[in-house]
Amino acid sequence: MSAITVVGSLNMDFVATVPRLPAPGETISGGGFQMIPGGKGANQACAAAKAAGSGTAVRMVGCTGYDPFADHLRASLSAAGAEVVHVRSSRRHSTGIAMIWVDSEGRNSIVVVPGANQALVPADVESFRPAFRDSSIALFQLETPLDTVAGAMRLARECGALTILDPAPVQPLSPRLFAAAVLLTPNETEACALLGVEACDWLDLDTSRLFARRLLGMGPGAVVIKMGAAGCLYLDREHEILSRGFPVTPVDTTAAGDTFNAALAVALTDRAGMEDALRFANAAAAISVTRHGAQPSAPSRDEVLELARS
Repeated sequence: MSAITVVGSLNMDFVATVPRLPAPGETISGGGFQMIPGGKGANQACAAAKAAGSGTAVRMVGCTGYDPFADHLRASLSAAGAEVVHVRSSRRHSTGIAMIWVDSEGRNSIVVVPGANQALVPADVESFRPAFRDSSIALFQLETPLDTVAGAMRLARECGALTILDPAPVQPLSPRLFAAAVLLTPNETEACALLGVEACDWLDLDTSRLFARRLLGMGPGAVVIKMGAAGCLYLDREHEILSRGFPVTPVDTTAAGDTFNAALAVALTDRAGMEDALRFANAAAAISVTRHGAQPSAPSRDEVLELARS
């Protein structure tokens, strides 16, 4: 039995559809409402559990409050097959939430209240050690305190796990965070922000290659730039792999990046070569964007294998 450990956030997403985004002080009527389990950490754990084979355990490390939202989040992860024994509860914080308004053109306004995600403090890191037992891969994001992320990544590597850092939501990173990542996986916008260049949401291949090289020089062992429908570009100090995306008609790109990272971790845990692992990850992300929601959109292992083999 091998394991994938995910350290990160758990949020309950409150999504309202509106004809247009309200102006300050304005009240408008919405057209629909959904309460959807989310949080980048929980999304990755859910997607990994759905895509993993029977010989791989998926463990979630995070923090919720003591409230009904916590129960919903744990139940969603458990239903997908992820272990939640390492998800702790804080009596001093509410469970993290995101309030999301989506208009008829797909534009949104979002307010995130981190809540108990901020209670995952550096002093807790040593207690994560049992969660890394037998873990071949450890996944991280940036919705919990950065010092906690850095400490947990160092501990994961000490325990023998390959660390994958999804630098989202993007923010300035210290050299020790870059150095702790065996694999750094920004999308195009995040790559621009990490390098301090003008914001962008599409890069041509030559620019992606240049940015990957610059990011590689900042300390990670390897870089994968996620390029949306175009696929992804992998670069380490010896190899470059361009993995093309799959043609699909997207309806909702929520958590596509989380699904990509989760599937990449699953494939590497299965001892796939990097080229095959990237194709598996692209297939999982492609399927996810054809469905609505974050965790509900994550595909099963059989679905990903079928598309990846096509």
